[in-house]
Amino acid sequence: MHDSILTPIEQYVIDFIRKLRIDKNLTQADIGYIIGVKQSFVANVENQRSRAKYNLNHINKLADHFGMSPKDFLPEKSFN
Repeated sequence: MHDSILTPIEQYVIDFIRKLRIDKNLTQADIGYIIGVKQSFVANVENQRSRAKYNLNHINKLADHFGMSPKDFLPEKSFN
């Protein structure tokens, strides 16, 4: 068993934020600034071999910054 495997919902949020970052032409450092962390944390989150992940406070800060709802960062349906 690998400890580095994230749950499907954790990976969904990471992928959503990575796509948002790329679509908005932002760097990992830009996302770090928005959520109050270093660029290296964002790099770790985006690294598939890392267990680092965003928490609800990070999602809330990103939602506020982009004029979105925190629920926009989550899938419409739960994962089985």
